[in-house]
Amino acid sequence: MRPSVDVYRRHARANVHTTRRPFTALATVATAAHHGYELWAGVGLVFQPFLTLPGSVALWVTSLPALFYGAARGGRRWDAPLANAAGAGLAGAVVHFTIWPWELRGGVPTLTEAEGLSPRQLPAYNAILWTWAVASALALLRETPAGSRRWFALGLLNVVPLRLSAKHHFAWAREQARANPAWWNRGLQQP
Repeated sequence: MRPSVDVYRRHARANVHTTRRPFTALATVATAAHHGYELWAGVGLVFQPFLTLPGSVALWVTSLPALFYGAARGGRRWDAPLANAAGAGLAGAVVHFTIWPWELRGGVPTLTEAEGLSPRQLPAYNAILWTWAVASALALLRETPAGSRRWFALGLLNVVPLRLSAKHHFAWAREQARANPAWWNRGLQQP
């Protein structure tokens, strides 16, 4: 005897996985988009001056999928690391508006210059930064348990070292583009 269609439907519904923390997952994707966009644009990868390009790639291709997994399927044991990552994500987005010039456009702060990006690259970059910031804030407000909010605050305190790191990265990347031109610093190379 063949199982009824209802049995198949119940089984299919039971195997559909929902993302437990969609804003945290989106903040993680936005982090990856930020890092990928900068590397694609030829300004290097976050933490590259300290870890080298292979080291920073290794950091991000291991940590971001782990955080995404935690956001999508993880239980309570992921509360602290995800809250901390959301705080650091908000800090990372905010850092850009403390270093680079910006103006209000339609009531939204918008970078007018950043990282050596061209004017045509900035709209997508601004969209990534705002997605990153808003998703990180919503992760706090909607998905972070009250007992883990201190971890978000700790992540947010990264704004100071991230700002120092970003300033160092940009100076280092410009020097590398001059002294050692490579594919990853092509956006900073003088014509």
